[in-house]
Amino acid sequence: MKYDKEEKNIIDAYESGKMKLSTPSRKELEKIKAIAKSTFKKDKKISLRLYEHDYIGIQKKALEMGIPYQTLISGIIHRYVEGDLISRTGN
Repeated sequence: MKYDKEEKNIIDAYESGKMKLSTPSRKELEKIKAIAKSTFKKDKKISLRLYEHDYIGIQKKALEMGIPYQTLISGIIHRYVEGDLISRTGN
């Protein structure tokens, strides 16, 4: 697994004994649960038009992956927004 600088620092601190694990309090657990719930909450609906060829292609890819095509489209958009997918413009 590849770690960013902050994650590497945390791992190094833990492994060297500078950082210890602790059990979160009930209040901290509730806060963590609320943040996690809101992170994965899909609360916006959109409509978009696709070329039929793209629509059929997305459906085929989703079927191969065993997921609904809407989930695949949402995942692609999320990955692009997070910078995990890059545009090939300028090639």
